[in-house]
Amino acid sequence: MARKPKKRQRIEPRFEESSSPKKPAVKGESRKGSAGKGGRRKPKSSRAGSARRKKSSRPLLRRLKPLVYWAFVLAIWGGIGTAVLVGYYAAKLPQASNWAIPDRPPNAKIVSVGGRLVANRGVTGGEAMRLADMSPYIPMAVIAIEDRRFESHFGIDPIGIARAMITNVTAGGLVQGGSTITQQLAKNLFLEPKRDLERKVQEAILALWLEHRFTKDEILELYLNRVYFGSGAYGADAASRRYFSKSARDVNLLEAALLAGLLKAPSRLSPARDPEAAEERAQVVLAAMADAGFVTDREVATALTMEPKKARHYWSGSEHYAADLIMERLERLIGPLTQDVIVDTTIDLDLQQEAGRLVRTTIDSAGNRNVSQGALVSLDGMGAIKALVGGVEYADSQFNRATEAQRQPGSAFKPIVYLTAMEAGLSPETVRVDRPVSIGGWSPQNYDQKFRGPVTLSEGLAYSLNTIAAQLVSEVGAKRVAATANRLGVKAGIANNASIALGTSELSLLELTNAYVPLSNGGYRPEPYIIREVRTTDGDVIYRRRSIPAPQVIDPVHVGMMNRMLTRTVEEGTGKKAQVSGWEIAGKTGTSQSFRDALFVGYSANLVTGVWLGNDDGSPTKKVTGGSLPAQIFSKFMALAHKGVPPASLPGFQAPQQVTIVPTLPSRTLGSNNSDGSSTVHNLAEMTTDGRPLVVGQGKGRSPVLPTPAQEIGVQRSESRPSSILELLFGS
Repeated sequence: MARKPKKRQRIEPRFEESSSPKKPAVKGESRKGSAGKGGRRKPKSSRAGSARRKKSSRPLLRRLKPLVYWAFVLAIWGGIGTAVLVGYYAAKLPQASNWAIPDRPPNAKIVSVGGRLVANRGVTGGEAMRLADMSPYIPMAVIAIEDRRFESHFGIDPIGIARAMITNVTAGGLVQGGSTITQQLAKNLFLEPKRDLERKVQEAILALWLEHRFTKDEILELYLNRVYFGSGAYGADAASRRYFSKSARDVNLLEAALLAGLLKAPSRLSPARDPEAAEERAQVVLAAMADAGFVTDREVATALTMEPKKARHYWSGSEHYAADLIMERLERLIGPLTQDVIVDTTIDLDLQQEAGRLVRTTIDSAGNRNVSQGALVSLDGMGAIKALVGGVEYADSQFNRATEAQRQPGSAFKPIVYLTAMEAGLSPETVRVDRPVSIGGWSPQNYDQKFRGPVTLSEGLAYSLNTIAAQLVSEVGAKRVAATANRLGVKAGIANNASIALGTSELSLLELTNAYVPLSNGGYRPEPYIIREVRTTDGDVIYRRRSIPAPQVIDPVHVGMMNRMLTRTVEEGTGKKAQVSGWEIAGKTGTSQSFRDALFVGYSANLVTGVWLGNDDGSPTKKVTGGSLPAQIFSKFMALAHKGVPPASLPGFQAPQQVTIVPTLPSRTLGSNNSDGSSTVHNLAEMTTDGRPLVVGQGKGRSPVLPTPAQEIGVQRSESRPSSILELLFGS
């Protein structure tokens, strides 16, 4: 039987292999290898290689799958662990409902009579300032170098943290931090300065709260007002005033870069400590600002050409002595400082700074006179302190020699002795004999070791004759002199002995200068003051000085007598170097034993000024007297203070002069010892050879009568005397 032939499978024609449909594989023929007519079979080796690659990739995937799995598992457990850790440390924080921004330590902004800043006092060293009021370069510089992504992150910057980690690992140490400005603020506001995991976690939690609670501008403002900039300056304004003597409003690009550069290491990079390191860091900040697009390359180039400002000494300047006194008195007036306040004072800043400069330059140019310190106090006739210098340089010594140091005033105390004598009935023309005196074993000598014989009291004061002052104390009594000093405002204890005639009792320069004020204003004693008003930054007045009528402590007649004598002291006596062109100036020199202290206290109708020079350890100067360097300082200071002010005469009744004649007397010892051991000072004031008074212009047997003063001099005496210093000086 014949076999039926197999039916041949039809093969469809195709034009291109890529476009032809796949055909079923024929037995013994590879589907991929069959190309049809005219087709090409792939090499055998190529197919084998492809198979091997597939086989080799499968084990790699099998190995990676467990790693991916466990990485995922670890991430889950890590997230759980992080959440537990965060929860644990968060539980140690107070409840979020009780979170609040702590009050910034209060600051007292002290301003002069013209509203200019004298000093800031408080923990921060400066006032709080709104972000909009600062120089725009400050926030730009801080963001550029501290937190480039500040505007976009949510309080924590994961990208910044990752970048910092990579940088630190690469460098092999901690060279970059990942904290944002918000985190730094949280640390400064709420946390202790520690470096541990707990603090970092709490810092992050608080940063998230801050970002939720405040806007970006508010966060940046809080940060810039509280962050530490080195050298005791907290906040941008304090730092600007500390390093550049200007407000944060006026900081330029280079100065802003320098401030921002301090944040990395405030103490190490402070310009006061290492100006070169501070400048190098500022250049890094400028480059960061340009890279962030905040400034142009041209602006950076201009900033780099600026001369870097050398930082001054911390709180340098004589005005800080006045600021210390202000803060001391402020607490007495308003109690402890609990909020930012503005203290309006009596200080004239121009006079204050000029006074400090004069004291410093005079001592610097004194050469080998062995004088190292000085002080100056200036008050007006109402008792307002216009300038107060407590030393050569506040940065070197904060001890206030104008208010705290107790020194012997020397002959500058004599006007109090002479005033007591005038009130006892003597006059400037009363005569005493300048000759050796012995009082209870004490024998005062004149400066030049000479004696002039009969002299008027006016001459005795003008030439500072010690023997005359000693006689007056013995006549009126030391107790009475001490009472006069207390009446004039001297609160220090005055010794009850004859040596007070030469100013041996110690008192402060402020007390001594204040005692001269009644002589300048017609006999009234105001209390010295330096604070006029205290108000909050919102304008609410906390304290305002009330105008209290000053008591009259010297009769205008005696004021006139003293002014006549003390004017002569400046015109022709020991105080000639204290003269001020065009002005009637009165005053007195003072030099303590062994030239330890040199003083001059003088006044015009407008201002009373006292100057002291010496050494803190009490060592003698090389013959520095009150009529030399202190008088020169006084003259220069008063000339500046009175520039452009119309001249005015000193107040007081000016009675016509009376001439007392004392003929030549036989030599005898004043203060001779009596048989009972006491000492007697013989009154040679108005005695003739037979012991009777001889006064020219006095009728025989009649008491001397003072003439009625001219009405245009001083104030007219009447039943109703002026009730206040304002009425005396300016009329009712």
